[in-house]
Amino acid sequence: MSEVPDGLLLAMAACGVLGLLVPGLVRRVPEPVVAEDGAPPKETYAAVAERPGLAGRAALACAVAGAVIGAAVGAQWPLLYLVPLVPIGVALAVIDWRTRLLPTRVIAPTYVLTVALVVVVTAVTGDVDDLARAGWGWAISGGSFFLLWFVQPRGLGYGDVRLSGVLGIALGYLGWGELVVGMYAGFLLGGVGGGLLALLRVVERRAVPFGPFMLVGALVGVGVGERVLRSLVGG
Repeated sequence: MSEVPDGLLLAMAACGVLGLLVPGLVRRVPEPVVAEDGAPPKETYAAVAERPGLAGRAALACAVAGAVIGAAVGAQWPLLYLVPLVPIGVALAVIDWRTRLLPTRVIAPTYVLTVALVVVVTAVTGDVDDLARAGWGWAISGGSFFLLWFVQPRGLGYGDVRLSGVLGIALGYLGWGELVVGMYAGFLLGGVGGGLLALLRVVERRAVPFGPFMLVGALVGVGVGERVLRSLVGG
């Protein structure tokens, strides 16, 4: 792949700066239309955005994620689509944690942005195989989550299905190891971490947000996916 200027520091700095925009992104998400079924009202996105210290914590989380991505990917063109995904992912994690929702009004434009930037990266690098693998990533990840949602809709929200497709594209472009490990890590972290949080009564057992675990799992896939898959297949 063609190189761009210095990977780790570039990604860490860019993601950290973009992380400061997370509260503004959360604030601009339109509130959903919710049927009056007696359920308690959720925390508004505006209230989530106004939480003290959110900008600083989001910037720190984005910088750490950027460092992991930069260290793993290096000074390579995939940073073009990975860096914008970091603050969006942090915003979605915050929203899902506070409201148990993954807004379509955020995920749908993220699909368009990710696909467009992946195509641009492919045009620059000429790595058509990577683009094809990104398509397989979308099909495998999105298809797997859709099947799980279809079989047990109470165990998985459709927002998780939408998010899985975006992550499948992003991870699939990087490699099979990133895709497989990223998906598996999300389920593992969601099962273990969610169960522990429920046990500690941090969250209710039936109200564990899965989006944050999916996003952290994807980061694990980027960081160590290639090495893990290589060790498993004896490469």
